Amino acid sequence: MSKGLGTTVGRSSRRRVLRLAGGGITMAALGAGLTGCEDELATGGEDSTPPPSASPEDGKAPEDGKAPEPLWTKSTSAQTYGDNDELVAVDGVVIASGDPLTAFDSATGEERWSLPGGAVPGAPLLLGDGTLYLESGKYDGSVAGYVPGSGKEAWRSRLGKEYRQPRPVAVDAEQVYVIAEILEADGSSRTNVIAALNSGTGKVAWKEQRDLGTQQNGVHAAVQGRYLVYTDFKNNLTVRDTATGKQVWTQKTTKTSYGPFVVHQDLVIVPQGQRLQAFALSDGSEKWSVRAEEFTTFREPTLLEDVLYIADSGRTLWAVEPGTGKKVWQSTALKDAGGQVPRQFVKVGGTLYGATDLDKQGGVHAFDAKAGGLRWTFNDKSGDYHAWLVATDGKRVFALHGKKLHALPA
Repeated sequence: MSKGLGTTVGRSSRRRVLRLAGGGITMAALGAGLTGCEDELATGGEDSTPPPSASPEDGKAPEDGKAPEPLWTKSTSAQTYGDNDELVAVDGVVIASGDPLTAFDSATGEERWSLPGGAVPGAPLLLGDGTLYLESGKYDGSVAGYVPGSGKEAWRSRLGKEYRQPRPVAVDAEQVYVIAEILEADGSSRTNVIAALNSGTGKVAWKEQRDLGTQQNGVHAAVQGRYLVYTDFKNNLTVRDTATGKQVWTQKTTKTSYGPFVVHQDLVIVPQGQRLQAFALSDGSEKWSVRAEEFTTFREPTLLEDVLYIADSGRTLWAVEPGTGKKVWQSTALKDAGGQVPRQFVKVGGTLYGATDLDKQGGVHAFDAKAGGLRWTFNDKSGDYHAWLVATDGKRVFALHGKKLHALPA
């Protein structure tokens, strides 16, 4: 089964700090040191967006290209930092990371349950085998699992007293993978550990100390079969055996990946500046590479129904075969409309939805999934500095912007 990554650990990671820098106005790009110039390339300046041309298909898009009105809008307790795993839709509810952790009925928007101290604000919401796994908001060194539909606690585990605040990074059907600081006698920490907790018993399956100088913040991770894959801000791409925790291989990446990567079958696919590269999970050998135009960089990828979707800073949207790197299509519809590039995608039927950072020309874009034509853009015009996040239950598209949660018809 193909999987995309939506897991980031660390509330103060460099990527998140960049997203909130400059009083919450300047947002981060993937490439190090490229924030300012890439934002300039991507926005096209104020009031530069003409109304997108309509591309109706099956009667889903209005003739004039205008976005649909929300089915409902709710104020939430969300405290997000722009990572893709801070909003989930599952079991008839939609949940945004925050305190209290609150679930809303996906059809009506009514509050279904609320859990004070349920999660650390901005912590990833990890779903595995019908359970929602969270870093505990009680700061008691535990990791908790809840039933998404009811909010009832179903599982809890502790790594040990010698570790501080284990943070989940990935989950599969059998284990929850966490990273935690190793405490020194004086209460400080200079090293960290990666560990696997049994999702049935809560017992520690294995734990391995990471190299000195690595950080527990800013880690992105995914699980594919017997492999646990993660990147970090030290330019490392690392693969471990899920059964033992032993390192299979690690290598330096040409550029730090500040956003999610994806795994597909036997490949891990990582955006690195101007290049999108695929490596074999078994040994780290490069299998294919795609290059964007000069002076442009790839943003965060999403894998949906065996197609990889990704935008670049030149406002080109790509659909790529993940197994080969071959282009399915490229679209310049965003460039033509002067729109902001998306950094997270969901798909319902024949429509691809993309969420952007803060921008007057951004919000949630709706594209024709067959060719990339821009159908409409939804923006609540609130001016909130938070990045947009999207999730879907297959019937509705949920768009979170700051504290406001909107349900759009899919």
